[in-house]
Amino acid sequence: MPELVFFSGTMDCGKSTLALQIGHNRSARGLQGVIFTRDDRAGEGKLSSRLGLVTEAVEATEGMDLYAYLVDQLSKGGKADYVIVDEAQFLAPGQIDQLARVVDDLDMDVFAFGITTDFRTKLFPGSQRLIELADRIEQLQVEALCWCGSRATHNARTVGGEMVVEGAQVVVGDVNRPAEEIGYEVLCRRHHRRRMTSASARVGALSPDVLPVTSA
Repeated sequence: MPELVFFSGTMDCGKSTLALQIGHNRSARGLQGVIFTRDDRAGEGKLSSRLGLVTEAVEATEGMDLYAYLVDQLSKGGKADYVIVDEAQFLAPGQIDQLARVVDDLDMDVFAFGITTDFRTKLFPGSQRLIELADRIEQLQVEALCWCGSRATHNARTVGGEMVVEGAQVVVGDVNRPAEEIGYEVLCRRHHRRRMTSASARVGALSPDVLPVTSA
């Protein structure tokens, strides 16, 4: 049976690489897919991996009806056996509903890849809707690491190397940006809570939290 599958993880954990691998494996078996993406680091209409792999994709613009796009392509004689969606967290909830309809009405597997929460640890609307509708949710097994070596579980936005917790939910950036630019870093929960990025860790020693002391 066709499924809507949500592959989730932090930044830098190989989501786009897996999306490209799934597409490659299916194309090697003679299957044809449609790839949607949104605000990829490589530019409009691209699906790219940090390993340097890039393929063409359909930019899922704001307000675009993904179900109608696929129906239109099929009605024109096009072929599609499956759908891959990268950066799915940026899609509107209604577009996630359209992907569910692709599975149910067009009998296609849909593989959606995205991060679950933003730099404020709040759910992206698209990711929330995927959690609500997906037939299956897969946590990627490649663990991104915090600067301290622990498993990274949170995405942090940085400006000048300092973590920020206010601003627009979507600002396109990437990890490994120069410190003076807006960028992102993956952190463990402890260091996200303390707002301790790799840059700030280099300039100051980490102090343990002090337990509150009350007089008897």
